[in-house]
Amino acid sequence: MTESHATNYDVIIIGAGAAGLMCAAVAGQRGRRVLVLDHAKRAAEKIRISGGGRCNFTNIHTDPSCFLSQNPHFCKSALSCYTPYDFIDLVEKHGIAYHEKKLGQLFCDHKSQDIIDMLLSECAAAGVKILMEVTVQSVESGFVLHTSNGKLSCDALVIATGGLSIPKIGASPFGYKIAEQFGHGIIPTRAGLVPLTFQNNILEMCKGLTGVSVEASISNDKAAFAEGMLFTHRGLSGPSVLQISSYWREKETVTVNLAPDTDMLDYLKSRKQETPKQDVQNAIADVLPKRLANALCDINGISGRLADLPDARLRIFADAVNQWVILPDGTEGYRTAEVTLGGVDTNALSSKTMESHHQSGLFFIGEVVDVTGWLGGYNFQWAWSSAYAAGQHV
Repeated sequence: MTESHATNYDVIIIGAGAAGLMCAAVAGQRGRRVLVLDHAKRAAEKIRISGGGRCNFTNIHTDPSCFLSQNPHFCKSALSCYTPYDFIDLVEKHGIAYHEKKLGQLFCDHKSQDIIDMLLSECAAAGVKILMEVTVQSVESGFVLHTSNGKLSCDALVIATGGLSIPKIGASPFGYKIAEQFGHGIIPTRAGLVPLTFQNNILEMCKGLTGVSVEASISNDKAAFAEGMLFTHRGLSGPSVLQISSYWREKETVTVNLAPDTDMLDYLKSRKQETPKQDVQNAIADVLPKRLANALCDINGISGRLADLPDARLRIFADAVNQWVILPDGTEGYRTAEVTLGGVDTNALSSKTMESHHQSGLFFIGEVVDVTGWLGGYNFQWAWSSAYAAGQHV
């Protein structure tokens, strides 16, 4: 085999994550000669650490409304062409046991590595070559790649390099730089699905309640989510907080209902009638965790027997529980963010193939694109769907 043949491929995919491996397998199955490159030591690290080590690999309720993008219609075609049930078929083909945890979230019964092994097996069966610990230094027009492993070339180039979230496993802005090189705009990026941080009194309260969790409803003028919320030494986390963080912007407030199933005013007035001698903190502790109940009473200056508290005072406290308005100071940033909002502008991409309108043969898939899903398997489904769309056309 000559050197030119050895270094030329039909398709080179940069990024051996969820989208990159999926696209490689699909393209390889079509008879394409595919090479996957990645600078990391191991493939698909984000899959490995996801879902507490069990990989929330899709969500059966996947719908375009569960995704954020400057163009909310862009994701529709890919999601309809490769659905959660298509991926479930692949999982079942490989005999991977899974279960629905809640809200349509599907997890492996055993470990995330099952999904990685499945993708690597699919790639191997399709003749895909994967090279790890290879750095791409530059890409020339005509898709000539200068790498730490020498010069490579290809007819189609797929960028599947992800976003900026979790830099400790190798996240980088590489994909955005390649996009800009070929004339693509970048929707400003920011951390998504990330804990919120606070200052002053709220921070002190959160520190004192570290480890306490409740089922809460959290909302702003754009969205609302009702799931678990966790107090931490930096602020607030948990599914409901991560969800609303993608819709939150600096200097905006969010409203938290700490007891979404209880009208706290009606509850306290009822208890006041039925058990007037009961201490208010004990009454509240029947609805909220005791540490949280005590902290809220202290902060709002409410104490003593229910009989001694006027209804007007109970109303103020009830509002503090059912309509707690807070102003986040910021987020924990990319260090702990599960995804990156923003990315390659979809206006210059084909929604059916993920191919660039500016450069024939150039494709962008997965998290690098300005499509971001909710927490709960939606981002993996976008990886599978966008990868499948590109893999059918590279």
